[in-house]
Amino acid sequence: MIRPIVSSSSPITLIGGANPAPDALTVALKWGETVVCADGGADMALLEGLNPAAVVGDMDSISESGKHALRDVLHPICEQDSTDLDKALRNIEAPLVLGVGFSGARLDHELAALTVLVRYPERPCILIGEETFCLLCPPEINLDLEVGSLVSLFPMADVGCSSEGLHWPTDGLRLAPDGRVGTSNKATGPVTLRPDAPKLLLILPRGALELTVQALLQGSGRWPARAG
Repeated sequence: MIRPIVSSSSPITLIGGANPAPDALTVALKWGETVVCADGGADMALLEGLNPAAVVGDMDSISESGKHALRDVLHPICEQDSTDLDKALRNIEAPLVLGVGFSGARLDHELAALTVLVRYPERPCILIGEETFCLLCPPEINLDLEVGSLVSLFPMADVGCSSEGLHWPTDGLRLAPDGRVGTSNKATGPVTLRPDAPKLLLILPRGALELTVQALLQGSGRWPARAG
């Protein structure tokens, strides 16, 4: 078994190379005091006066000054078959990872980041954006959302999801990226979601971040690692 580069019993903040949404880093650090950087995210960490426990990636984005300042915590992974988020997430063992700096810049990078959430279902990770945040929906999640709150479900493959508390119920539906999707739904009160596979992205407004973090940390359900 390959040992993770960073292991923690509490959440971890993971910083990517895109400029984080306003206050996203402050919000993430509230729960994840331990910081890990994906390649160029190390420069942002230094700018914010943070001391990352590790910098993981192919090291093609971090500045030379960043490499020098953080030379003792660099963990180069030179293969080019995966993104820096992939390299970092698969080498972190924690109850939750809060990712900032992975959205709002290049669309292709943002889409690639979303695929990583599905690739490692056993590693809960929230990617925090400016207005919303995104995570892979766990086997069951219960959220006491305000009436009218945005609840968007985006399938990354064929998946079903039983639900309670949605304006447009999803029970009995099959969702797929080339078929029916579940975006722009809204809460009618407390929401419960039970997807039947680790293939469903959940997108919620930033105001629901705290209760979502609490739900993930208190919940017992977690997807197993993907076979193969």
